[in-house]
Amino acid sequence: MSVARSRRISTLILGRVARNLMARASSGSVALVSLWPGRTDRLIIAPHDLRTADATRAAEIYAGRFVFAGKIVTCHGRSIFELEPPSDDWEAALLGFGWLRHLRAADTALTRANARALVEDWLSNPNYKRPMARRADVLARRVISLLSQAPLVLGDTDGKFYRRYLRGLAREIRQLRSAMIDIADGVPRLQVQIALCYASLCLANQARHIRTTARKLSEELQRQIVPDGGHISRNPGALIELLTDLLPLRQTFAARNIAPPPALLNAIDRMMPMLRFFRHGDGNFALFNGMSGTPSDVLATLLAYDDTHGTPMANMPHTGFQRLDAGSTVVIMDAGASPPPNVSQDAHAGCLSFELSSGTSRIVVNCGMPSTGRDNWRSFARGTPAHSTLTHHETSSCQFVEFSAMKRLLQGAPIVSGPAAVESHREAVANGMLLTTSHDGYVNRFGVIHRRVLMLSPDGTRLDGEDTVALASEGRSKGRDTDYALRFHLHPAVKANRLSDARGVMLVLPNRDVWTFEALDDRVELEDSVFLAGNDGPRRTSQIVIRQDSHHAPSVRWSFARSSSSPAATAARRSARREPELPL
Repeated sequence: MSVARSRRISTLILGRVARNLMARASSGSVALVSLWPGRTDRLIIAPHDLRTADATRAAEIYAGRFVFAGKIVTCHGRSIFELEPPSDDWEAALLGFGWLRHLRAADTALTRANARALVEDWLSNPNYKRPMARRADVLARRVISLLSQAPLVLGDTDGKFYRRYLRGLAREIRQLRSAMIDIADGVPRLQVQIALCYASLCLANQARHIRTTARKLSEELQRQIVPDGGHISRNPGALIELLTDLLPLRQTFAARNIAPPPALLNAIDRMMPMLRFFRHGDGNFALFNGMSGTPSDVLATLLAYDDTHGTPMANMPHTGFQRLDAGSTVVIMDAGASPPPNVSQDAHAGCLSFELSSGTSRIVVNCGMPSTGRDNWRSFARGTPAHSTLTHHETSSCQFVEFSAMKRLLQGAPIVSGPAAVESHREAVANGMLLTTSHDGYVNRFGVIHRRVLMLSPDGTRLDGEDTVALASEGRSKGRDTDYALRFHLHPAVKANRLSDARGVMLVLPNRDVWTFEALDDRVELEDSVFLAGNDGPRRTSQIVIRQDSHHAPSVRWSFARSSSSPAATAARRSARREPELPL
C-alpha cells in the first residue's frame, strides 16, 4: 500500500472517529439545548415544493399501500411506522415525508385528514425514532417536507393540533442541529444547512437565527459548488437534488422580503448552465460518478427557471468535464481527477470515459447507477469496466476502501487512490474539434499512462478516436501485466450487429439511423453488458470490446460514423470492401 493511500485512509478514519466522539459527547446534552427555534407560536410561510406530485398515489396511501424505491408495504390496519422496512431506500423515503406532496395534490378533505392522521401518528409516538429517522439527510428532508406541506396538514385543523405540530417540528429541528456533528460531507451536509435556513425563514420569532443560518449556508455553498457550477462530488445528479431545494429557498427569502445571500444567488447562477451541459439530446443526463436515471419531470421544472436558455458551455475545467457539439451529435467526457476522499463515496473510476448521442438517441453510455437497490450493483457500477473507456489489466483506475469493517466505519467505500494528474486540451482543427486527454491512474501499479484523443467532425457525422497505453516517465512498465481492454457500452435501444470481418459493428438507432463503429487494425467483439440507470431497473444491453496487449499494440484507432444509407445498404457496402476474416 502506497504512503499516500495509507495517509488518505488514516485521515478518513480519524475524521470519522472524531465525529463519533463529538456526537456521543453532545448526545447527553441535546435535551438541555435551549428550545431553538424559540417561541414557535406560528408558521409564517410554507416554501414551494418543486418535486412532482401524483394525485393518484394519494388513494394508495389512504388504502395503506406505501410504494417507495420499488418496494410495496401494506399496513393492514397497523401504523406504517411500526412495520419492518423492506430496504434502506424505502425507509428513507418513508421517513423523509416527501410523500405528503401526493396527498396535497389530491386536495380533498379525505386526503387532508389522512395526512394529519399520519403526521400525528409520527409526532406523538417516540418509539418510531429508528436510526434511519435520525440520519441527517433523512431528517433534513423531513423538516423541509413538514414545512412545505404545512398547508395540507394544518388546513381545517384546531388550535390544539396546530400547537402540537409546531412542538413536534421544533423537536425535529433541534435534532437536526445536533445531527450536524456526525454527518457525511457533501450533499447531505448542504441539505442540512438548507433545511435549517428554511426553518429560520418559515417560523415566527426567528429573526436572530436567519443571519446565522444564511451565513453557514453561504459558507457551505462556496465550499461545495466549484467556480464552473459543478459539485465537488462530481456527480451530475447532485445538481438536480440541490437546485430542487435552492430555487424555492431563493423564493422564500423574497417572500419574506429579505435579500437572499449573494452566495446563494451566485451558486444558482453557476449551477443552472451545468444542467444543460450534462444533457443529451433526449433530455437525459450523462452517467458519471453515481448518476442514475434522470428525473425528467423535475429537470423540466428546473430548466423553466433558467432565463438564459443558452448553448451549454464546452469546457468545465473546475469540475473536470468536456463537451463536444456538432450538428445533432453530442459527446460528453469525464476529464477530471477523482474527487476528494471525503466526498467520494459515490464516485466512479470512469476517468476519460465518454458518452455519445445523436439527436434524441443515446449511442455510447456508461452503465450508470440504479436508482434503487444500489448495494447489489455498487461495486460493479463504480469500476472502470462499467465505463466506456480503457481498462488496464481488468483493474479499475481508482482504488476503493475494501474491508467491510472499514466501510461500516466510514459509511461507504470512498476512493483512496486514483487519477491525480489529468490533462485535457481542446482545439479547433481543419477536420473538426480535437480533444486530447490523459490520466495517471495506472502509473503507481503498472507504470503506464492512458492517453485518449477524440475528434468530432464539423457536421457531427463522425467521431474519430485513438487510445494509447504509454509508459510513464520512468521508461518501463511495472511487471508483465500489459493487457488492456477498450469498451464502448451501448444504450439498450441500440441494435448492434458485428460485421463479418470482425473489425466493425453496425448500430441501428430507434429512429432507424445507422452508425458504424470501425477499428480496422483490431478485432472487435460484441459482448453482453447491463444498463443500470433505466427508469424500469437494470436492462441487458451490449458492449463493443477491443482487447490488446500494450507490448504488441500500444494504440488502438477507432471511429463512429453515421451512414446515410439503410441498414441493408450499409452492410452491403461494408461487405464489398471488407478485409479477410481474422484467424480465431
